[in-house]
Amino acid sequence: MRRLILGILLLAVVGVAVYAAGMWFELYGAHRGPGAPEAPAVPDAVYQQRQRQQQRAASRLTPAPTKEILFGDLHVHTTFSTDAFVSALPMLGGSGGAHPVGDACDYARYCSALDFWSINDHAEASTPRKWRETVETMRACNAVAGDAENADVAAFLGWEWSQVGDTPEGHYGHKNVIFKGLADDEVPTRPIGAGGLATNALRGAGQRVSPWMPLLDFGNRQDYYDFLEFLAEIRGVPFCPEGVASPDLPADCYEKADDPAALFEKLDQWGYDSIVIPHGNTWGFYSPPSITWDKQLEAKQDDPERQSIFEVFSGHGNSEEYRDWRGAVLGEDGEFLCPPPSPDYLPQCWQAGEIIRGRCLEVGEDEAECERRAVEARANALVIGSAAHLTVPGVDVEDWLDSGQCRDCFLPSQSYRPGGSVQYGLAISNFDGPEPRRFRWGFIGSSDNHGARPGTGYKEYGRLDNTDATGARDESTFRRMRGDEAPEPRSRALSVDDARSFGLLALYSERQASFFTTGGLAAVHSRGRSRGAVWDAMQRKEAYATSGERILLWFHLLNAENPDGSFGPVAMGGEARMGEAPHFEVRAVGSYRQKPGCQDYAVRNATPERLAQLCEGECYNPSDERKRITRIEVVRIRPQREAGEPVAELVEDPWLVRACPADPDGCVVRFEDPDFVADGRDSVYYVRAIQEPRERVNAGHLRCTYNEKGECEELDPCYGDFRTSRDDDCTAPAEERAWSSPIFVDYGPAS
Repeated sequence: MRRLILGILLLAVVGVAVYAAGMWFELYGAHRGPGAPEAPAVPDAVYQQRQRQQQRAASRLTPAPTKEILFGDLHVHTTFSTDAFVSALPMLGGSGGAHPVGDACDYARYCSALDFWSINDHAEASTPRKWRETVETMRACNAVAGDAENADVAAFLGWEWSQVGDTPEGHYGHKNVIFKGLADDEVPTRPIGAGGLATNALRGAGQRVSPWMPLLDFGNRQDYYDFLEFLAEIRGVPFCPEGVASPDLPADCYEKADDPAALFEKLDQWGYDSIVIPHGNTWGFYSPPSITWDKQLEAKQDDPERQSIFEVFSGHGNSEEYRDWRGAVLGEDGEFLCPPPSPDYLPQCWQAGEIIRGRCLEVGEDEAECERRAVEARANALVIGSAAHLTVPGVDVEDWLDSGQCRDCFLPSQSYRPGGSVQYGLAISNFDGPEPRRFRWGFIGSSDNHGARPGTGYKEYGRLDNTDATGARDESTFRRMRGDEAPEPRSRALSVDDARSFGLLALYSERQASFFTTGGLAAVHSRGRSRGAVWDAMQRKEAYATSGERILLWFHLLNAENPDGSFGPVAMGGEARMGEAPHFEVRAVGSYRQKPGCQDYAVRNATPERLAQLCEGECYNPSDERKRITRIEVVRIRPQREAGEPVAELVEDPWLVRACPADPDGCVVRFEDPDFVADGRDSVYYVRAIQEPRERVNAGHLRCTYNEKGECEELDPCYGDFRTSRDDDCTAPAEERAWSSPIFVDYGPAS
């Protein structure tokens, strides 16, 4: 008996040792591939019907437009991105399954019924194998269409350059890189990532992931094994040697560019047609409080030919609107200071001090000591900026109230940074050269979805699947991830290096969950349905953004002089030089109301199981009834004529508002700028078409209760974890909208 017991114990020890060795050497994980498109092409009759419906809507307007409006999503992630894989893990409430590139292709065809889309997984998480598989899958996605010149869905290859700096001087933000072609001689050998914090977080995340993770959720252990394999593959790719031209680098290395200048130089070395789309520059969950666009307007950091389009709206919020407050201000000694609250803004650093002050008084300290600790807390919060929550021990989301938020913006991003807004960027000028240098962006919207779901905004449902909200599935997982930190009455000082060590955990995901929406769309006025036609429309900047609804929008300057001396319309995204008052026309038609379920063609051509897996049985399914456009808002921006001219005085939002009739057939507005000649200065004009409200996921954000002074007194966050029911979509009314690309009118005689 004794020998039997010893034998059993020995076998158990050997078994545990073998299992532990397998875990340590990551033997149990498998590579999750890109998937493959399964659904056939959309029948010709379906998109021909869309064309006829649009033509009918446009025919009621004079003159009838000659181009077709196509809708797409140029910002889509799959589980080839580290953060997307993390959020898909079962302990974070994810399905645990892969959300691969192939799924995104089918989703665009049959769930969201898009005309075009692009893949934009984080370059920082890429490997040679994943890049090859992405290219092959995107080729397969386009091949489904058959006729490339009349494609049902045009799919573009790209990646996201995810730069993050921990100081305003070193922060440039995220940019999507998209390519026109798909052939071997039209795409780089590897994606180009950003250096610094993003690389550390998205490639070095394995340093903070325990190899014992599968044991914490043993029933779903394979998901965690596969994630560990995912990280191991990333770690196995060496950095590319520095100082070598991008085309001359070996194929099996990770290439990075530390700033936009380096990125543009590498893209120039390849010489392929590409567009670089900035996004997320107002997102305070990774951007320092005082960032602005100014340094990116320097010649070396800008490429106006490539960086011609700006993502003004996504599932992470709005990046349009400028406000004159800041989360940090520069003092006379060159150090950043925490500004006091204003009637419309509560800085997060200030609230950090108020939290500590309240705790300090509760434990009986005198007011002078508590004030000293409050000052200390504000300073500590400023040191690490976007990760300020880490400096307050045991803090809850509710403690922060609505600090850092834009109270009067449309669906703003979390901890809003107005210096990164598109309005700020269009208002500033760089005077380093003989002529002022300015941004002349067109606008698009996108989803920035991380679940292989392009164009999620067609219906407002499935908050945890159709937005990036995520979190612990139960309280025990939550405690294990967050710990049981006590709410100490004193702030703690953390260095930038301390914040870096947290990796992705430095992002305030609990708070972010209240700001994630289903995202927006890109629209283009295209001369056809091919990838080339869509690309040409983007190059012309004849594009616009929507908050997710398929609003039809036209915007023209009517009286610009053409080179031959005639007068003709200039479309959105265009430029003109004039010495007389510009005259404009806006035409807008609302989107279709949606019916439940999926269209017949989707049910016939994609299996019920596939539709349930991809989009939970809810597809873009328009009725015959259009929503009403309620008003047109015009924004006028007059860029700086001299250095230091205050931006707040240059952004007029709204400059003009025109109500629309209660007519589902659309709205036509004509206007002119009577001040243009007298002011004698260059001007930028764009319009917003505002649609009647609908219920929208997370439109209430933190769901604050405000007092008579407009101050948030308490809030009811919409969590991405177990604290908010999975069935609660946290909807609230929102006025959906479309933003035209600007028309840039310079003052002076036509050239």
